Amino acid sequence: MNPSAAGWIIKYGRDLDAGKFQVLPPDQLYSILLRSGFIYGTSVTTVVDSSPTLSYSEEEITKINLFTALASIYYDTIENSSFQNFIDTLNEFYELINVRKSTFSFLKNWSGKPSEKLESIIHNRIQTTESPLKKNFSHLVTNALLFIDVLAFDHFLMNEEHPIQFASDLENLVSKTVLLALESKMQKNHSDELLIYLFANSVRYTTTSSNQKVLLKDLNLNLLQETFEKQYILDLVSLALWTDTYLDPREDAFVTTLGKKLQVPHTWVKECVAHVDQFITKHKNQIAYFNYSNPAHHFYKHSLRTVRILILRNKKRLLTEITESKDLVILLKQSTLRDLSEEERKKVRQQLLDICKSIPSFAIFIMPGGSLLLPVLIKFIPKLLPSAFNENTH
Repeated sequence: MNPSAAGWIIKYGRDLDAGKFQVLPPDQLYSILLRSGFIYGTSVTTVVDSSPTLSYSEEEITKINLFTALASIYYDTIENSSFQNFIDTLNEFYELINVRKSTFSFLKNWSGKPSEKLESIIHNRIQTTESPLKKNFSHLVTNALLFIDVLAFDHFLMNEEHPIQFASDLENLVSKTVLLALESKMQKNHSDELLIYLFANSVRYTTTSSNQKVLLKDLNLNLLQETFEKQYILDLVSLALWTDTYLDPREDAFVTTLGKKLQVPHTWVKECVAHVDQFITKHKNQIAYFNYSNPAHHFYKHSLRTVRILILRNKKRLLTEITESKDLVILLKQSTLRDLSEEERKKVRQQLLDICKSIPSFAIFIMPGGSLLLPVLIKFIPKLLPSAFNENTH
């Protein structure tokens, strides 16, 4: 299953029907989403066993995890339903919560298949309108709020009412609680100020401002009825307060008071704080927000990972194109034994760019500055082996 190619949702349905993986029961769904990083806005693993032959990007993992969570909620609530009914219901849900018309402006006049429409919605759901550099940071918060879609979809299925009010109230509550947590810090650094800005500007259904002064006692926490709704807000607060394994006295007092207002055991609070510390300690290098001090370096690293994935997916076609260019093959072989002259390097770059033009997925190389990534392509050429071009058709 390739979440960046058309037809991946239908492929998901076929794999589901074939028993290759199962949707998750509610008592397991949240804990697995948490371990995957989805709750924290940075998915590092998929919550289902998917393709063993593809190396997924973070964006693709997020797509799979969001769709799996929505499917799990649907099949737990609606018994004996079909995959097509699930797709239709999910499309209906997203049309109802499309309060910012520009987000899904293509919905109104969509004429394609319902599954393709849903693929476009989910793709746009995990995007931001920021520039490529800023996007690496804002997506942490935007994707951390994706679980609100799952909770709102559950509410929509259970109550059979328009979901926008619940989604708006929930997003408003989560955002204000997290902003209050950040304000509770005794000392705020540049990263904290950035996080405050991102939370205030990543909401989808409401308008939240860090200048809106509220107190914890003013928040309507009674909106949170389900166990995982309460854990979700505790986990996001723990994420916001994370600073190298400890909480200062004011932070500890805030999260303890929040736990009491949510009427959950204090052990829950400790577990949420401990888990976010373990996750960030293990995956810190993969989380864009913590690389803010050097955004250009992080953006380049992110591009290298993307290029590597593209190369591995298109290696059969790429290898065919390269072997048909005898001069290029000779120069590439010689480059492993000696330094090429400037003229030879120009020839290699030009011929590789010509080849990339014939493979749509390699548009990144043709964009301004794309030639800077060509050394990565050269590095992986010796490792090329035949593979399927699009797994979604098999």
